Amino acid sequence: MQVALIREHGGPEVIRLEDVEPPTPAPDEVLVRVLAVSVNHLDLWVRRGMPGMPMPFPRILGCDGTGEVVALGEEAGDSGLVVGQKVVIEPGYSSGKSSWDEAGLDHLSSDYGIRGEHMDGLDAEFVAIEPRFLTPLPEGLDPITAAAMPLTFLTAWGMLVTRVDLEEFETVLVLGGTSGVGVAAIQIAKLIGARVIATAGTQEKRELCLELGADHVIDHGQKGWGREAKELSGGGVDVVVEHVGPATWSESMRALARNGRLVTCGGTTGPMVELALPHLFMKNLSVLGSTMGPRTAFEPIFQAASLGHLQPVVDRVVGMSEIQAAHQALEDREVLGKIVLIPGQ
Repeated sequence: MQVALIREHGGPEVIRLEDVEPPTPAPDEVLVRVLAVSVNHLDLWVRRGMPGMPMPFPRILGCDGTGEVVALGEEAGDSGLVVGQKVVIEPGYSSGKSSWDEAGLDHLSSDYGIRGEHMDGLDAEFVAIEPRFLTPLPEGLDPITAAAMPLTFLTAWGMLVTRVDLEEFETVLVLGGTSGVGVAAIQIAKLIGARVIATAGTQEKRELCLELGADHVIDHGQKGWGREAKELSGGGVDVVVEHVGPATWSESMRALARNGRLVTCGGTTGPMVELALPHLFMKNLSVLGSTMGPRTAFEPIFQAASLGHLQPVVDRVVGMSEIQAAHQALEDREVLGKIVLIPGQ
């Protein structure tokens, strides 16, 4: 079978398509033919290399995917899965044995990892995987479209549902509304019944935010956009969904109402921000970190998707042979939504 892997860090040119033997599932595993995988910013970071995170090579990329069950290990027959069934492959994994796992918060386990980063990923024609990491794809949901959802929708769910416990009628400010997490956050917030203000840097992206359900969209390239968000919300937003970091942090904090919560899952513009403590305690603000989300979220996410309440934005669908160009396009910000790759093409 063909896989997309790296043997060193670098630009898109270090990604290689190689032929390897297909995996043989262990007794407690399922063999899955990968139908589609999407490209995430995480794939770019893994390929470039991240400080303090040594990478064993070779590493097969890809954390988001859907597939079709083609064989069951002898101990996986009672999993409820059947040959021919289409499934969503979870990007995260853990041993299932920690107290966090038992509490339904597997993403906080010390042994939690992400496919394509901490172990070989899904940019392959076949993968062998434990059935507990496979969610049946609901009827009527396209596996190509669904492949663009797992990582970002799980992350946004973890931020808004698991971490800040967003309530109906609250106001949410979503930074970078057309990013993967932004697209998911807008729709999840609206599903809960919240009011959404999104930010985007171009007219095309602002129009897309409105199509996704945002009530208002502002240009985060304009000076004082945090004040504009505060005015639109009638005195400050209840929740800010942050994943940009230093470039937007001060305005994001400024936009919060009293008792407001800022939740962040990353910093695409850098790791360090400044925090004015008087502003924090005098307004009774909360700053929350969030990483991924619990695997229990997969069923409600994909059920909502099957009903048309949640959907990713897919920029293009190409064969995995075009993975280098896909990485370059995402790196150059030429993508509006996700690029989905089809293994074997």
